[in-house]
Amino acid sequence: MSTTAVARHARVAGSLGFAAQGFVFAMILTSLDSFKDRYGIDDLTIAAVILGVCVMAGVGTLIADRIARTPGGSRAVLGTGLVVVAAAVVGVAVAPTFALLACGFAVYGVGLGMVDAGTNMQAVAIQGIYGKSLLTGFYASWSVGGIVGTVLIAVSTGRVSTDPVAFVLLLGTVVAASVAVVVQRFAWREAVAPAGVAPTPGEPRIDPVKPVIPWGPLLLLGLGVVAYYVNDQAVSTWSPIFMHEVLDTTGTITKLGYAAYLAMTLVSRLAGDPCVRRWGRAPVVRVASLVGAGGLLLVITSQAPLQAVLGFAVAGAGLGLIAPLCFSSAGELAPGHADAVVARLNGFNYVGAVLGGVFVGVIGSQSNLRWGFAVPAVLVIAVAVLAGRFGVVRRDQAAVTAGADA
Repeated sequence: MSTTAVARHARVAGSLGFAAQGFVFAMILTSLDSFKDRYGIDDLTIAAVILGVCVMAGVGTLIADRIARTPGGSRAVLGTGLVVVAAAVVGVAVAPTFALLACGFAVYGVGLGMVDAGTNMQAVAIQGIYGKSLLTGFYASWSVGGIVGTVLIAVSTGRVSTDPVAFVLLLGTVVAASVAVVVQRFAWREAVAPAGVAPTPGEPRIDPVKPVIPWGPLLLLGLGVVAYYVNDQAVSTWSPIFMHEVLDTTGTITKLGYAAYLAMTLVSRLAGDPCVRRWGRAPVVRVASLVGAGGLLLVITSQAPLQAVLGFAVAGAGLGLIAPLCFSSAGELAPGHADAVVARLNGFNYVGAVLGGVFVGVIGSQSNLRWGFAVPAVLVIAVAVLAGRFGVVRRDQAAVTAGADA
């Protein structure tokens, strides 16, 4: 099979990995309010569960970094992580007590970290083969999966029983396990670079020696990742509760804010790669950040469900581009060590997730969720101010595979 065909198959497998992650993640998060009712827990307990998931996801990222240095590379990271997620969803769906539910979420956190790292490693490697911006397209697949998962939970709420078993969630196990098989067969397989031999541009390889990490630029990108995940976690976790408790809505409409957010992240991500190719990464990050901040302002000031849904949609249109473009930059920081750089940048996901999922909930429980959404808005504005530093880090990377365009 030609290199072009292998890259195309790997691109599809990577996209399915993103979609499966988005599908399961959205299903679990939009089920949090039903877990509150099922186990009789409050917002602070939900915040504690999210914190635990983030901590375990950090552990999963460390595991991913180790596995990525083996001959299996990021393909093994992603495939194994999907299997862990599939198993964890079963535990979450059938847990008869809150203690067992917490254990299921802990296992899910490990799988979450591995899949997050594995998908980004695969995406960066495949982008290197194609020699053009592809990251926002991969994240668009995540949005598609997230939309399907959110809609599925929304239409099944009140119609399909969640006690004693959350039957709909079990579909996440089927999807994750099926995609794991595809990943094992078709995902990109990195070669192991011989000692002292540098990998060629566009041909990512596992480096068996200690990875070179450019911490200065990486920390800057980490700020962007934190800002995105603070907002993303805040919206995904707290938007249904915001719609229900602040705006006094019930039923399916409580899910529409997150659904609108996901729909517009999909739109922005489909348009993101062409925009980067035309205008460059930094201008796109700046505009996206300002649009995202404007959407959050609409949410904070909303007095009716329609305004809140519109605000979440506008926020998604801007915020959806920040994370993929940060990882796109990271892939260029240290050729030959991209997996290690991506794994470390992935750790910032969970810093943002803690701030967005836990602190927003704590602020909301002490005052009002409107104030909880104000903190993420400030961080997005900071990204807009620093967007000039998010441009192409290295310009000597060139495509080495002719005709790789899909």
